[in-house]
Amino acid sequence: MNLPKNNIPASEESLYIHGAYKREKPCRPISYPIYQTATFENPGLSEKCPFSYTRCSNPTRKALEETVAIAENGKYCHAFSSGLSAILAVISTLSGGDHVILSEDIYGGTYRLMNVIFKRFGIECTLADFTDIKNVENVCKSNTRLIFAETPSNPMARVADIEKCAETAHIAGAKLCVDNTFMTPYLQKPLMLGADIVVHSGTKYLCGHNDTSAGFVITNNSTIAKDIEYISRTEGTALSPFDSWLVMRGMKTLELRIKRHEENAKKIATWLCENRNVEEVYYSGFPESKGYNTMKKQARGFGSVISFRLKYASLVESVLSGGDTIIFAESLGGVESLITYPITQTHATTPDNLRRHLGIDEKLIRLSCGIEPYEDIISDLERTLGKNI
Repeated sequence: MNLPKNNIPASEESLYIHGAYKREKPCRPISYPIYQTATFENPGLSEKCPFSYTRCSNPTRKALEETVAIAENGKYCHAFSSGLSAILAVISTLSGGDHVILSEDIYGGTYRLMNVIFKRFGIECTLADFTDIKNVENVCKSNTRLIFAETPSNPMARVADIEKCAETAHIAGAKLCVDNTFMTPYLQKPLMLGADIVVHSGTKYLCGHNDTSAGFVITNNSTIAKDIEYISRTEGTALSPFDSWLVMRGMKTLELRIKRHEENAKKIATWLCENRNVEEVYYSGFPESKGYNTMKKQARGFGSVISFRLKYASLVESVLSGGDTIIFAESLGGVESLITYPITQTHATTPDNLRRHLGIDEKLIRLSCGIEPYEDIISDLERTLGKNI
């Protein structure tokens, strides 16, 4: 979606609230309309029509795409029915014989796409530890066409240096795609750091209310944008008008929510570090964490997803289901605090030997901090883990 250069709010914070769209005459609605239609009337045989069929383009979706693109400092954005369908579109730009380098601790769904589905079509994939760029450089090949990074990673909070990844990709003749779901454009802007493509699961923070699924692909490269647009039309994976409206509504409070999410996460991560039943906490916001300095350089925050390892596997069941505020569910980024068990949920289909290598075992828990009072979240944890002394 090529974007207009006018009607852009003065600040990023206002952009989230007002969007990048104009109020349509004569009504000028404050909430952008839902164009809940499958098709559009053609004005005449020789007259151009900007919209013809919702699978191809829709005004509500276009308004959302413009807003997300500008938020990411991108020129083009396409909205999809889920984060995985957005990633599917990016991988679909490749051809048989191409090589992809993937973060070894990537989300399980992305791993499945690359190592199960696209492997059948002759696309080769190599996993690498992106915390050291040399690991990525060492596995580049003459046919490497895409480097795909997730930073911070899910669920181990590993951090990749986006600028170094971009340099490595471009030297190899490849494109860099960054999954920015955990950080959102409010905290991190990979395109400004050299990335060619940014993807989001808009289901998470952008929507923010656990009430719809969405995905986004953003780029400044017109050739990539044309490929993504063609794939979206052909595969039929574009976001529906109503879901587009839900994400637009959610984005109005993105700045406020992210700030509250982060405030809670810092306090809860510190509390977990002091708990006698917690063996280790994975959160990039600790000054002693390996990726802290990189995060300070490339982002203006640390996000609000915390993973932690229990000392005893016998505590898992009560931690997962013993809360009044924290909900045992598979997702993140919503206003509610959600707790997840990666080994049986997000990474259930990741090979066991890879999970063990990464530290995704029976004692690992992932917590997405919501925007409830942090005292309520800690009260839940105290009930299941015991109070700090």
